[in-house]
Amino acid sequence: MDIIVLKPGTKKDHIKKIERKLKTFGLGANVVIKGTERTIIGVKGDTSVVLPEQEASIRAMEGVEEVMRILKPFKLASREFKSKNSSFTVRGIKIGGKKIQVIAGPCAVEGRDILLGIAGKVKKAGATFVRGGAFKPRTSPYSFQGMGEEGLKILKEARLKTGLPVVTELMDPRDMDVIQKYADIIQIGARNMQNFKLLLEVGLSRKPVVLKRGLCATIKEWLMAAEYIMSNGNEKVILCER
Repeated sequence: MDIIVLKPGTKKDHIKKIERKLKTFGLGANVVIKGTERTIIGVKGDTSVVLPEQEASIRAMEGVEEVMRILKPFKLASREFKSKNSSFTVRGIKIGGKKIQVIAGPCAVEGRDILLGIAGKVKKAGATFVRGGAFKPRTSPYSFQGMGEEGLKILKEARLKTGLPVVTELMDPRDMDVIQKYADIIQIGARNMQNFKLLLEVGLSRKPVVLKRGLCATIKEWLMAAEYIMSNGNEKVILCER
């Protein structure tokens, strides 16, 4: 018993009753709201000790549609939970369909003319998204760290001129509001793949997230990072190998 799927429109008091029931089994609950109707409860704790009759009592509770056991450590990101391919649209562009979408652009926004010129060229080359970093992590604290909000404004202008949706990196939860103001997709860089507070923060957003694979990270670690985002309610995760 790892995931409890609730029926559409399940009332909050019924969810609370399920949480209290789980607590009597020594388990916790992570409630994830999906959209406006569907709610999922991720069960926290050692679910292997749950007895069949205890699981049956959860299944019988009002509002419960399905109870699932998932063997992998990542639950929401597993094929056991969702066997079909995921897809969603960003400004009318479908991600996860048969067509491969290309995100292209400079590592960092270094100036208006440069970025607008590159955006025009990547569109002409067939890219469907433009990327550019306004906040950039650097090995040296003395290196160029990005243009900040001014860089985001340039990316917005590039979107207006080319029609290409914008992808840009979030490094600090304190920058979430300003990033969301300009970006269509939020990027989590390889260095931040296991910055768990940052992952939880983008999980609260409804913006799609590009999650880059960290240096030397295993597939399991990568998917567990995606699980952090999804466990906070955001299923729109794009895995990006580097």
